[in-house]
Amino acid sequence: MTTHSAAGNADYRDRGLVFPAGFTFGSATASYQVEGAATEDGRGPSIWDSFSRTPGKVWNGDTGDIACDHYHRWEADLDLMAELGLGAYRFSIAWPRVIPAGTGAVNPAGLDFYSRLVDGLLERGIRPVATLYHWDLPQPLEDAGGWPARATADAFERYAEVVGGALGDRVHTWTTLNEPWCSAYLGYGQGGHAPGRHEPAAALTAVHHLNLAHGRAIQALRATSTGDPEYSVTLNFHVARGRGDRADEAVRRVDALTNRAFTGPMLRGAYPADLLEDTASVTDWAFVADGDLATIAQPLDVLGVNYYSTVTVQMWDGVSPKQQHDGHKAAPRGTAWPGSDGVLEFLEPPGPYTAMGWNIAPEGLEELLVSLRGQFPDQPLMVTENGAAFDDVVEGDGSVRDAERLDYLRRHFTAAHRALARGVDLRGYFVWSLLDNFEWGYGYAKRFGIVRVDFDTLERTVKDSGAWYAQLARTGVLPD
Repeated sequence: MTTHSAAGNADYRDRGLVFPAGFTFGSATASYQVEGAATEDGRGPSIWDSFSRTPGKVWNGDTGDIACDHYHRWEADLDLMAELGLGAYRFSIAWPRVIPAGTGAVNPAGLDFYSRLVDGLLERGIRPVATLYHWDLPQPLEDAGGWPARATADAFERYAEVVGGALGDRVHTWTTLNEPWCSAYLGYGQGGHAPGRHEPAAALTAVHHLNLAHGRAIQALRATSTGDPEYSVTLNFHVARGRGDRADEAVRRVDALTNRAFTGPMLRGAYPADLLEDTASVTDWAFVADGDLATIAQPLDVLGVNYYSTVTVQMWDGVSPKQQHDGHKAAPRGTAWPGSDGVLEFLEPPGPYTAMGWNIAPEGLEELLVSLRGQFPDQPLMVTENGAAFDDVVEGDGSVRDAERLDYLRRHFTAAHRALARGVDLRGYFVWSLLDNFEWGYGYAKRFGIVRVDFDTLERTVKDSGAWYAQLARTGVLPD
């Protein structure tokens, strides 16, 4: 039996909730995950091209060479978005498609593709939300040092100028970076993402240069965009639950490394003192130059919030019992938590779980949105990613009755509505993802889409969750 409270169902399975007029209902993808055409029309190689072609890095040896073939099927995909009633589409621009070497010559064919895409969205009444960077760094820039090299931020500023000049008359919202935490810590620390390096000090240097690239890109976009776009960045916030005698300290450390390492400089103009102290054994932060923090702290029209699950953490003095049992004298080389190696342990959170093994916790989204309102009361927010992977089954009639995904979305939209009711200035919500696609290290083994993609035929099929979301997008009322 479901219990109820004044705020609604305790399990976040509300119905009939009405979202405010003007609330944006959208969906999102990323260039490397959907476009394909990896070597066509002058596109250069990215770090994900190199990483995915390295044996053992991606499940089944999958690559994004074809992906969803969105590069060739974009018009039909835009028609599908219109059929779903989407108010906005959040896509990313492939830097190596626009400037193949990362610096130097611009590829007109690459710019033209995105120009056609933006025009096609506008023709269908869908607002274009363009992300400059969703992890596909041009390989020549990585060869020159990657994000730990300050020159990469210089190159990103030039890239932003080029794209702003070409599309800034029509793009509704510019987003500089998607989840820089992943780019820095997973790419240069833990190594599970491209370029696959295991260098904790380099990960922290990458954090700063990504922050700097964000600030410079905002300036460049403002200088070159002739329309009236909004400006944003998208961060993947960690909602941490602490265990043990030092639960509060564990949560504080996670918050510093994952959340405040970005919101501090971007929204407050300074790195948190506790972050600098936590990581003093790894780096002295001497790479922060005079004037950098002022450049990073650019006013934002909206802050993008990506949320999927919570994390559970515990602190130890020295090496954790698990690491002692495993025979480690310290944390594994190159973790995603520089400065907390050997003392910060991640525990399995309570279920249920998605196919990614991520716990389902809609209350975490409400908590996060309310917390951000408390920290930054004048900053409008947008849920720029939320969704779930499940092991979909195609029925005999070709339909996909993905009840688990539909339930996941219902519960998280309920959480967002509750945050709105508590005074959060939440402007919209983008479901991840529009299409099943290349899920990074998992290849094509995990499906997040509200639209199924048959990776043999590339046929698209709207899932039950997609039909449900279409009803929500058209009416603004959470369906039964």
